[in-house]
Amino acid sequence: MTFEFSIPIYVAVFVVVGLLLSAIRVLREYERGVIFQLGRFWKVKGPGLIIVIPLIQQMVRVDLRTTVMDVPEQDVISRDNVSVHVNAVVYYRVIDSQRAIIEVEDFKYATSQLAQTTLRSVLGQHELDEMLAERDRLNQDIRNILDEQTDAWGIKVSNVELKHVDLDSSMIRAIAKQAESERIRRAKIISAEGERQAADELLNAAKILSGRPEALQLRYLTALQDIATDKTSTLVFPVPLDFLKAFAGDKDKGES
Repeated sequence: MTFEFSIPIYVAVFVVVGLLLSAIRVLREYERGVIFQLGRFWKVKGPGLIIVIPLIQQMVRVDLRTTVMDVPEQDVISRDNVSVHVNAVVYYRVIDSQRAIIEVEDFKYATSQLAQTTLRSVLGQHELDEMLAERDRLNQDIRNILDEQTDAWGIKVSNVELKHVDLDSSMIRAIAKQAESERIRRAKIISAEGERQAADELLNAAKILSGRPEALQLRYLTALQDIATDKTSTLVFPVPLDFLKAFAGDKDKGES
């Protein structure tokens, strides 16, 4: 008789011990447990050792660490009708465990889908040059939109970074050709500006020389000196009449 009743007792003890062990949960420092009691939200517990009453309470574990989410590559049509392939990375974390579990079915999947649609929407409002040159501003715009829309889910988006903006090979060649044309245009403008400045300086020099004959004579002698350094054996150069008149004037003064 004793042996017949000992088996149910052992089973009962085993069940009780199993229930007690299953009621004990340990949450790490970066984890929280959202407790539901008979299907209704009760409280958020953790970190540390917590007790969850079996069959009466259920716990959903939430990680509060910053999550790095890779946004899949998206096909974007820019405002100037250029097709580009863009991907990004989003940094976010849960700041309200209750809302993250209750307000949305799967906050990770929801955040990923929202990031993809926001990426296409924001970049589609800008031209290709802005995507390439103003990434910091675009990152900030996308982050602000995501942070505002995920706030109702208890999620904080801390940062968004565009990783790659890829173009088709035909578009790359067109951009390279455009850049080359732009460099040629700037070179021509710089050359023309240099010619204009040189012409202005020559005009100023001519005005100075025309008002000072002795300066013109000195400039002429300097030119002769430069020519004399040439290795040619025969030199033919004109002599200005004003230059001869100057010597003639000195001779007349000497005779008088």
